Amino acid sequence: REDERKPYRANSWRPVLMNEIFDKLREPFPADAIHWRVGATNNRDNPTKGIALAYLSAVDVMNRLDDVLGAENWQDRYPFSGCCELSIRIGGEWITKSNCAGETDVEKEKGQASTAFKRAAVKFGIGRYLYDMNNAWFDVEKRGRTTVFTKAAQQRMTDLYARWITKKVAA
Repeated sequence: REDERKPYRANSWRPVLMNEIFDKLREPFPADAIHWRVGATNNRDNPTKGIALAYLSAVDVMNRLDDVLGAENWQDRYPFSGCCELSIRIGGEWITKSNCAGETDVEKEKGQASTAFKRAAVKFGIGRYLYDMNNAWFDVEKRGRTTVFTKAAQQRMTDLYARWITKKVAA
């Protein structure tokens, strides 16, 4: 019989709809939505250079989920400290992915929850492309006990990101 040769699909909507949704979740963010933190530095006591690590704010991730899915079609849950379960609803079915994080230096518990949330979102493709960026060294300065990028370095990073993402999208 002809119908026996067709692959079984419990939900015929799923492949096309899911691909469209995940493509939208994976879309790159504009340069002004990318934040930078200092990774490794060239000198612990008196650093002049630091590796730039790109990240997104949790609010930008929430806005992406709202824009693509609608606020009613995603939810987050924290079953224990440091762990986020992020669920999205597609075609009436919930899909859940989770990830965890340790306490952060600033606002330990809030930072931990925010980082776990963003890491769970990466599993849905949100901001995952940021991990493809090459590590690069930029000028840093000390502000109290914190090491930050100089204003000129921040502008250079934003410009480089904008050029990099334009090439990536065009490829």
